[in-house]
Amino acid sequence: MCRTTRRRTTLALVAFTLALTVAGCADRTDSGKDGGNSAPTPVGCTAVTTLGARDSGRTVCLAVGDTVRISLDGTSERPWKPVTLSGPGLTATNSGLVLPPGDASAAFKAVSAGRTRLESTRPLCAARTGQVSCRGIQEWRVTVVVK
Repeated sequence: MCRTTRRRTTLALVAFTLALTVAGCADRTDSGKDGGNSAPTPVGCTAVTTLGARDSGRTVCLAVGDTVRISLDGTSERPWKPVTLSGPGLTATNSGLVLPPGDASAAFKAVSAGRTRLESTRPLCAARTGQVSCRGIQEWRVTVVVK
């Protein structure tokens, strides 16, 4: 009986600690990299300035006036399509880069509050004449919240 009581007590303590941690995180904000000189970033929304292929599926935050740059490394056999946007809050700006064949690069400036989806695709497999190939598509999507 002593083992069961200890296990229950330990589980209750772990559950209580987890509940306090989650409750405490719900109201916190991150003041950003500049020591609190910008608007707070909501918890669960990461502030970023650059995005790459590994960021697919993320939701990121920008403040009005910020710029986000996207760099997707591809190949001439598996090229990324140009990055497109849908939704309010961002406007395309000059990325200032010269790209190797297959890469995609873009830059967007946060101009107003809103939620925007950035997207690109590329072939999952290289298409080679006379060889078996697949028709799969690799998708890249990021949601940007402008506050």
